[in-house]
Amino acid sequence: MNEIKVLLEKFETGTQTWFDYEELINLESKDLEPFFKLAYNLKKQNFGDELKIYTPNKRFPAISITGTECALHCEHCNKKYLDGMISILNNYDLEAFLMNLSNNDGVGVLISGGCQPDGSVPLLNFLDTIKKIKKKTNLIINVHTGLLSEETARKLAEVGVDIVSFDINMDEEIIKEIYHLNKDLEDYKRAIEILQKYKLNVVPHICIGLHYGKLHKEIESLKFIKESGLNPSLIVLIALIPPKNSKTKFSRPKPIDIAKIISIIRFIYPRTETSLGCMRPRGDVKVEIEKYAIRTGITRIEIPSKKTLKWIKVEDPDVNFNFLSACCAIPKEFEKFARSKNSDLKNYQI
Repeated sequence: MNEIKVLLEKFETGTQTWFDYEELINLESKDLEPFFKLAYNLKKQNFGDELKIYTPNKRFPAISITGTECALHCEHCNKKYLDGMISILNNYDLEAFLMNLSNNDGVGVLISGGCQPDGSVPLLNFLDTIKKIKKKTNLIINVHTGLLSEETARKLAEVGVDIVSFDINMDEEIIKEIYHLNKDLEDYKRAIEILQKYKLNVVPHICIGLHYGKLHKEIESLKFIKESGLNPSLIVLIALIPPKNSKTKFSRPKPIDIAKIISIIRFIYPRTETSLGCMRPRGDVKVEIEKYAIRTGITRIEIPSKKTLKWIKVEDPDVNFNFLSACCAIPKEFEKFARSKNSDLKNYQI
């Protein structure tokens, strides 16, 4: 017990080290409550009573520029997430779609797709069209790049994309065994260096439990973000959804493990926004994960359960919900364009 008190005192005084984060990871559930409370109080101290609720709906769709094709066949995905995106495979259709989106009260778009064998999303041939759209509209453009080339990064900066959503992963076993990539940690570090070189707005995404459902080297990913000098204004947390048809056995991440990582991010980055993104387990555990995420200091959440919002109003009546029709990775300065309308909120009348 004395060891836990000493550890808590370090977090209270801001003198914790990377070793202490590992110690927090190893704590039993019964010992975590004071750490979670401290993380929540840090959020309140730096961000007040606001909780941002993101509902992308039709005003902020996700597009795949590769349709349902991906060369990697990742163990945790195997192309299933591409099925839920709008397939647009050429520049003519992309321009028409985005102009129509803009003319019909659209807020923005996520442009993604499957990866090529080198781990990149083939964006380069679409960037002239995106440049046209940026000149003609106010749409917020968020792109998934994967392990991009310097040519792509330079063009992304020239085009003026608003967000680069980038999955940070410092676990070589995941890179090789789950992503099926013949790459290593240096390739990920190089990609971040390129993005920084061209001053692109990188929003790191961290998938909790990607190592077959267990915590494994998430701390290394956070340490890399911190030591890279990336200084993100926002970090998005997602969590493994165990695949149903994989030959590899995955377990579902424990909600308490998700909470540990979210609280650690709050301690490392007390003044950085954190979001619980859309990719996370559903079903009976959904509300539990959302409650833990809120209790450990997130400032944003995408598509929460109505039950979760009712719960937090009981737990903390001072909380103010700010509803936004966008993906949860948008920069704060764009929020004025993404205010939800009554028609967007039919599922959130509480």
